[in-house]
Amino acid sequence: MMNKKLRGSQVDRFLEAILSLKTKEEARKYLEDVCTVNEILTLAQRHAVAEMLRRGVTYVEITEKTGASTATISRVNRSLSLGGEGYDIVLSRLSEGK
Repeated sequence: MMNKKLRGSQVDRFLEAILSLKTKEEARKYLEDVCTVNEILTLAQRHAVAEMLRRGVTYVEITEKTGASTATISRVNRSLSLGGEGYDIVLSRLSEGK
């Protein structure tokens, strides 16, 4: 279920900006302008955790490979189970592209 705080013209315009990006390099440049390095690395780590959880990798292995805390892994796992299906959409599309 989408958080009501994520509805609105500013968020919509931000999402349109993201959707306008055409290459990884464009995305990298935009994210570097919009986010701190640590924010980008945190988002990338969460994505890696989601991919590993979907493959059935254990928390211990995920921590070893990504450096993610068990709290982060649990948060991502909760999103995979109860979230707004965003991870599922992305992970499915990325697996189709392989």
